[in-house]
Amino acid sequence: MEDRMHNTNMLPNYIEGANDINTDPQGPRKQDISDILQQILNITDQSLDEAQARKHTLNCHRMKHSLFSVLCEIKEKTALSLRNTQDDEPPDPQLMRLDNMLLAEGVAGPEKVGGGGSLGAAAAAAVVSASGQMDNAIEHSDYRAKLSQIRTIYQQELEKYEQACSEFTTHVMNLLREQSRTRPITPKEIERMVQIIHRKFSSIQMQLKQSTCEAVMILRSRFLDARRKRRNFSKQASEILNEYFYSHLSNPYPSEEAKEELARKCNITLSQVSNWFGNKRIRYKKNIGKAQEEANLYAAKKAAGASPYSMGASTPMMSPAPDSVGYSYDS
Repeated sequence: MEDRMHNTNMLPNYIEGANDINTDPQGPRKQDISDILQQILNITDQSLDEAQARKHTLNCHRMKHSLFSVLCEIKEKTALSLRNTQDDEPPDPQLMRLDNMLLAEGVAGPEKVGGGGSLGAAAAAAVVSASGQMDNAIEHSDYRAKLSQIRTIYQQELEKYEQACSEFTTHVMNLLREQSRTRPITPKEIERMVQIIHRKFSSIQMQLKQSTCEAVMILRSRFLDARRKRRNFSKQASEILNEYFYSHLSNPYPSEEAKEELARKCNITLSQVSNWFGNKRIRYKKNIGKAQEEANLYAAKKAAGASPYSMGASTPMMSPAPDSVGYSYDS
């Protein structure tokens, strides 16, 4: 009887102890979550060996498949899908324009040879045709050599860009494949991430191609400007040509022998002499008044003393306007 009463008296003590333990049923659970979060935060501070050990422990854990299933359910509930994303995006029109220009200039293309290749020669020929025939082949080869340097630098930088893009893409793909063992990552999502990476890198590619195109345009401009400067004859050459023109105004069409003599005296080519007379006849026809004043000036010079540059003119320096005597100059 006394033992039974003793046990009865001890019951409140057990209940009290139980109440002390179960006062907050969520306590242990909250503590576990806090520990897990703290471990996650400490992952970045772990060494490589510690991280590998943690990963091995996770892969071997008996609850890994359950964790993966829970993550799949969470992903489905949050509706993370790629159904509404555009898989195929149109190419950048600005990048296409840059590519076309680099191909046309001979900088880009399958050939790795520089100015000696057909593309480099075509680009050099484009400059020649745009500015007229160059006076010598040295300038032509100089342009091709500089274009070859631009092409070489472009190919080297493009190779570095492609290598960096490939290495980074491979690293991200390997990382996602490794994570897909723990959390749900589909191949479509990996492909989407690769597209995002390529878009990020495309800005670097565009900058490289833009700077290369600018270098080519600067090169072309320098050669064309230099060519235009060389087309301006010396003062002495202009005097010789003008004196011949106005001393033969009734028939300003020099013979081939006269052109050769003028080319020798002016130190220019035969084609330059022909072009000069053709342009001079056109200017004279369009502005006869101003041309007559210029003709009077050269007539006065000849009256003061025969010019050593005149070539045996048998007609007067001054002639009436071509329209009044029936002459019509070629256009």
